[in-house]
Amino acid sequence: MSDRSSDLSGLPAAHRDLPAASLQRARYATMALFFIAGMMYASWGVHVPTVRDRFHLDPALLSIALLAVAGGSITAMATNASWIARVGTRRACLAGGLAMAVCAALILIVPLYWMLLAVLAVFGAGMATLDVAMNAEASAVEQTLGRPIMSSLHGMFSVGGMVGAAVGGALLSRGMAPAVHLALVAILSSLVLLVACPAVLPHVPQAEHPDAATPRANRWRSPALWALGATALVALIAEGAMYDWATVYMRDVVVATPALASAAYAAFSGGMAAARFAGDAVRARFGAPQLVMASASLACAGMIGALLLPYSFTALTGFTLMGLGLANMMPVLFAAAARVEGIHAAEGLAHVAGLAYFGLLLGPVIIGGVAQVTSLPIGLSVVAVCSAVIAFAGPKVLRRLKI
Repeated sequence: MSDRSSDLSGLPAAHRDLPAASLQRARYATMALFFIAGMMYASWGVHVPTVRDRFHLDPALLSIALLAVAGGSITAMATNASWIARVGTRRACLAGGLAMAVCAALILIVPLYWMLLAVLAVFGAGMATLDVAMNAEASAVEQTLGRPIMSSLHGMFSVGGMVGAAVGGALLSRGMAPAVHLALVAILSSLVLLVACPAVLPHVPQAEHPDAATPRANRWRSPALWALGATALVALIAEGAMYDWATVYMRDVVVATPALASAAYAAFSGGMAAARFAGDAVRARFGAPQLVMASASLACAGMIGALLLPYSFTALTGFTLMGLGLANMMPVLFAAAARVEGIHAAEGLAHVAGLAYFGLLLGPVIIGGVAQVTSLPIGLSVVAVCSAVIAFAGPKVLRRLKI
């Protein structure tokens, strides 16, 4: 990465002239936003079985409820990017985060299924708004600092997810009512948002920003954003498959005990978190294209090893390597999307993140479909293929953008 003075040259004066203390506060505030986002999403995930039981849902109705979250997210990403660019990340983070918090508190309170669907859709929309806004904020902080920090911020999201899941599970095992747990999560998240958001970087109106988009339609015509989005889609096909199928592979193919099978998810998530905190230093030293190529190659090798050697130790090692390899894909691609010339950061991020979400939805379905007509190991070989595609094409996309 270039030195800090050259990185600052293209930034708004409101960001270039910030004192060091304000910039550090903005960085810590952004870390808090990523942590809270991960915690809230994991806290909702803990209660998926609770929602199923409370509303007496069969698998089809539960799937519709889960799709409501995804639908709300994708709709928001397609429609709210220009609003985020107009009002700034400070207001957008606060609005999206508070919407998530309020909906989290309502999930187990609403009496009817259609109300649940509405709440989950708004929850997803709030999550998408917060996601785009906090990543745009992270990109601005990164550029102002003049060094990579995006991976470590995504690491905070992973830590928030692990803390949310672990604390939620512990409180529920001690007898806390599920609705009370979600209410506490909502209150804590709201307090953190109210404290953190005033400390983020000051909003710069689009008209004063040197990289502001002209017509909003430009992002739909940007080959750079479509290339980044396609790469993100392929990456999240692999990531989504790992979240949903790693434990099944351990149970059905490796024939592991239930406790050891559940360790597959932990191994993958642990690898993701560890690599994200190391990713910034690697990107600063070697560059984004090299990081993507090495990471995707590592993920491919890990998946191949887990499939060719279906034993507990080798499979868990392979899944850990998968986590290490896939961890920095989204941070690098999001950082690139926020810096595409002529496109506002929020617009670029929304475009790439929207395509990535489709990958997250498609991944488990594709692997399941291939496994249905062949076998689960062949189905999971799609993950290795996706990693190989990224190792080959991802660096070319980033070099073309000079990221």
